[in-house]
Amino acid sequence: MIRRLSGSAEDTDNSALAQAETAAPNKNGNNKQGKKKNFTSGKYGVTRHSDALDRRKVDKAIELAQSPPHGSSPPPPADNPHGLSSKKQLLLAPGQDIDRMPEPRTWRPSRTRSPWACSLLTISLTALSALVLLFIVHAFLTRQLDPKGCDMCWSRPIYIKFSDFDTEHTRFASKYNLYLYREGGFDEDPKVKGVPVLFIPGNAGSYKQARCLAFEAASYYHDSIQQHAQALKEGMTSLDFFSVDFNEDFSAFHGQTLLDQAEYLNDAVAYILSLYHDPRRSQRDPGLPDPSSVILVGHSMGGVVARTMLTMPNYQSNSINTIVTMSAPHARPPVSVDAESVRTYKRINDYWRQAYTQKWANDNPLWHVTLISIAGGGLDTVVPSDFASLESLVPSTHGFTVFTSGIPNVWTGADHIQTTWCVQLMKPIVRSIFSTLDVHRPGQTKPRAERMRIFRRWYLTGMEDVVEKTLPQKEPSTLLTLEDNSHSVMSLGENLVLRDLGRAGKSKAHLLPVPVRSPQRSKSFILLSDQQLEEPRTTAQIEVLFCSVFPLQHGQSSTLFSMNMDLSGDTSGSTRLACKNAASDVIRLPASKRMSAHPYDKAKPLSYLQYRLEDLADYQFVAVVDKATEPSQGWAIAEFSDKADYIIETRTGLRRLLSFGLHLRLPAARPFMTEIKIPALHSSLLAFRLNLGKQACGDDAELFTPLLRQYLSEPHESKYFVNVKDANISLHGVAPFMPPPMRAQCVDGVSLQFWSDPNCNSSINVSMNVDVPGSMGKLVMRYRMGFAAFPLVIVAVVLRKQFKVYDDSGIFITFAESLELCLKTSLPVLLLALTFLAMGLTISSAAPPRPASTGWLGWGGNVTESAVDFTKNDLLLGSQDPIFWFLVPLFGLISVGICVGINYVTLGLTNLFYLPYNILTARPAWVRVEDVSGRSVAPDFAASSPRRRIITTCILLFLVSTFIPYQFAYLDAVLVQLSTCTRALRLVRETRSGANHNFYNYSHSMLILMLWVLPINIPVLLVWAHNLAVHWLTPFSSHHNVLSIMPYLILVETLTCGKMVPRVTSRARYITNILFFILAVYAAVYGVTYAYALHHIVNLVCAWLVAVHFSSSEVSLQGLSQILEGVDDGNGRGSKKRP
Repeated sequence: MIRRLSGSAEDTDNSALAQAETAAPNKNGNNKQGKKKNFTSGKYGVTRHSDALDRRKVDKAIELAQSPPHGSSPPPPADNPHGLSSKKQLLLAPGQDIDRMPEPRTWRPSRTRSPWACSLLTISLTALSALVLLFIVHAFLTRQLDPKGCDMCWSRPIYIKFSDFDTEHTRFASKYNLYLYREGGFDEDPKVKGVPVLFIPGNAGSYKQARCLAFEAASYYHDSIQQHAQALKEGMTSLDFFSVDFNEDFSAFHGQTLLDQAEYLNDAVAYILSLYHDPRRSQRDPGLPDPSSVILVGHSMGGVVARTMLTMPNYQSNSINTIVTMSAPHARPPVSVDAESVRTYKRINDYWRQAYTQKWANDNPLWHVTLISIAGGGLDTVVPSDFASLESLVPSTHGFTVFTSGIPNVWTGADHIQTTWCVQLMKPIVRSIFSTLDVHRPGQTKPRAERMRIFRRWYLTGMEDVVEKTLPQKEPSTLLTLEDNSHSVMSLGENLVLRDLGRAGKSKAHLLPVPVRSPQRSKSFILLSDQQLEEPRTTAQIEVLFCSVFPLQHGQSSTLFSMNMDLSGDTSGSTRLACKNAASDVIRLPASKRMSAHPYDKAKPLSYLQYRLEDLADYQFVAVVDKATEPSQGWAIAEFSDKADYIIETRTGLRRLLSFGLHLRLPAARPFMTEIKIPALHSSLLAFRLNLGKQACGDDAELFTPLLRQYLSEPHESKYFVNVKDANISLHGVAPFMPPPMRAQCVDGVSLQFWSDPNCNSSINVSMNVDVPGSMGKLVMRYRMGFAAFPLVIVAVVLRKQFKVYDDSGIFITFAESLELCLKTSLPVLLLALTFLAMGLTISSAAPPRPASTGWLGWGGNVTESAVDFTKNDLLLGSQDPIFWFLVPLFGLISVGICVGINYVTLGLTNLFYLPYNILTARPAWVRVEDVSGRSVAPDFAASSPRRRIITTCILLFLVSTFIPYQFAYLDAVLVQLSTCTRALRLVRETRSGANHNFYNYSHSMLILMLWVLPINIPVLLVWAHNLAVHWLTPFSSHHNVLSIMPYLILVETLTCGKMVPRVTSRARYITNILFFILAVYAAVYGVTYAYALHHIVNLVCAWLVAVHFSSSEVSLQGLSQILEGVDDGNGRGSKKRP
């Protein structure tokens, strides 16, 4: 029987020969071997074998054995009719027909076998990839950066631990802890007395992060509310801040940890509410109802845990009605490496969406809940602020998303951690919570609709359509009396400009007539001043009143009004106006002066009023009262302007905008507020650079320098640019992989509002051009998971090519050589196909949503079924605009460079470990001397006892099924595979045989594949290690499936014996191609959203390779023992018997 040298130069693909060999009878005339079906051959054939012989040494041994004395040539043997050389005759078994022996192939030059070898094409693409990647990273770190303006808080915290919140209350008492915060110097009493607020830290967060929020609450209550009798009468009181110590759990990496925290928090809420029922631990007024709900404030993943609490079985109904979150990824998980985390997110979001699709409030368990999501913007490099959006989860009646850069008096972005200690942000959060309190109600808060109005007033700019004006709900409070011949009434359409207040030396009213409404022309009233517009009976220098004529009859008392403002000057004839003060509708804008640098500078803000004419239908005049009695530097401007004059809507498409930019010229005769709408610009992947031309103000000093506001309607994102000359325009609009809104809405795009001094009376040139580096930098946060998943596409394609070449020729080429072949053939085709797929997905994503299914003839549908497909943006690029088709080849180019780099890093690691391994296991020269048969002793792959290997593997699988997660076993498998590569490298350098090169290249490529899957398993492994560190020994309820790791372990264990994978020349070889092709396509299409599945697909590939390995021997316990032990049964390549 011919020994075929699989994996070596003599290995050929000759099915006829295999059939003939199979048909040859054995010694007893039977053909038992031929009865075995084996998919590694084309027919019923012999099994492929591995060659451990060094060809040069074999040749030398043959020459020594056949050379006659004195160097004479021997005559041809009698049984060699064909005159074959003695070398070939030696490789034949007795009685074998020489005609059936295939001619051996010549092994390629050694330089092509070097794993370090790299072609010019690969080097060029790698260099280009490195340049592109560095360009993107550099742009991310240096371009389109928002300024940081947060101030640090200072406090004297006191944390009171509740030791009695033990295992009688929760099963997590030994892992988590509950604390009550008290501020030193204000309140150090451990008894509860106010409204409970529970702070929930995020991923790896600390319970001490509640200190800034709690300090602001304590100081605000002590300095303001406690001194305000009316506020106390309206139901305000102190806040009891509780905080949870999760021992810095990694809730973002593990779904079960997130559920455990939610369960613990529901137990904590029940315990907190019970404190107020205990007279020994409570100092509340006995006349007030005990609290029945807790306000939640969550940071990062703590906000997601807060939403999860309402879906848990141990949630007490109505125990939560207000949730405020900061930098929380509500829309989708920040990483998708854990299947349980992805499923938990889906279950939570589906619960919230289903609740708000109910027709009746009684069927909605979340009807009373308000949810506010605060995002930090571009400074948050931990969680993309796009993920904080609530558009796909909560209707505008129950919640909204707002960015810190648009919150009044904050006006700055915040990074992920700054949202817990930024003083400017803590103030509106605390004061908005105080404003919603009502201790006279069991829920401790005002009704939901009223809470939403309060939150909008505190967090939104006031220029949004959803913000309700308070003016229509007010009653006239001021009686304004003017002399009849007053010249303060301005002409209709005339603008008011007050440059210096107090010139008259007394209070003076300037009246602007309210125009008559016209269906054809829509008008608005706008006013801007550098003075504060305050409520009546204050020292403000300007007061804005909306008045209507009040004919006071003889004998009628004027005491109906809380304030009488008589500016008639003791004249007999006078006009009386019943007026409402507009101070409650004032919008704060950052000051913009010559010296202004940032909107968050410590400068007195501007006061701005804006009303549509429809809101002023009940009034005849707008009275701007100059109450200054001495000259001052204050100013105010006001006007009625047509919507057609102050709104400019561009019709420029996105492609033209990217190609040529936007160039406008604002006319000199324009309203002092001008708004430019750009509907085409709505993508969060694009960044622009805006330049504003200089305006000449002449001899008069300008009242203020140009002020710019960039805003989106949904989500509520506003950015201010003071003293603007140029600005970076970037937004969080339509982002990749984001689910669509709950209700279909038109995309308005970005809008730019300009406030400019009308006294300048000069035109302004506005130009905006795409910032290419800035736009490229936006890819980092939006596609960071893509940078991890997409290179696996390249690895899968390269491995597919390696196995294909190996099955065809018996040569397992190097990773670099296979990559070069793929770059010339399959990779461009695959990337082109993925590009067309991406374009098709964007077109289908932009299509209008289908109506909800109603079943057959409308009888079988669910009336609450959502017609919105929330997963339509989960695939491939996740983009909704075909213009980003180029990202597929771009990521392909970057992935090629990354794979080349990882290949050389892996080679470097192997060679790095080879050096100490070679020194520590050095053998004398005589140990490596071959005998005449050419069989060498190679203790590098000398197998240990099969019993030991089986027992070790079984113990590891048992631990996986009971205690440790399979990710730990996977890490062990990677380390073992690295050791195998190191030993294979030593064997290659010692023998330099083609078969050993095959095995080394095979094990090296499998190591690269396993290294790419390793980051998917590391996060869960960190969670498990962290639990051990905090002495939480309860095993996971997930990640114990032994089938998820068994193929990895068996394959790695097989390779430790030096067992080369047999060639597959039958149709079964297509299974290998299909599996790697599935892996490549899945990594590209679903790798970002469902990264955890990549582990299982590679696991399936390993299972198939294990099956191929087992196919080379009898499927029996004896064959299994031979594979594990590494005994050379005549079918093994590098497996060696022990010496």
